[in-house]
Amino acid sequence: MAKESIKAREQKRAEMVEKFAAKRKALKEAGDYIALQKLPKNASPVRLHNRCKLTGRPKGYMRHFGISRINFREMANKGLIPGVKKASW
Repeated sequence: MAKESIKAREQKRAEMVEKFAAKRKALKEAGDYIALQKLPKNASPVRLHNRCKLTGRPKGYMRHFGISRINFREMANKGLIPGVKKASW
């Protein structure tokens, strides 16, 4: 389980990316890279990192479900994810 401060930091970055998205796009289209550099570092979408919605785990993230592979397996085995079942052949 990730620390709450790490989860909060990622959430803050996501909000900042959303806030400056239009301004970044306008500056890029204008080719004004000097002004683009003056924006906050965390306003760049490259700095975002996908994390599990339940635990905050940064690795083994499954985009389609928004959770880590470990939580996915546990929930799938319990039948909590609709349309997912264990393969057997």
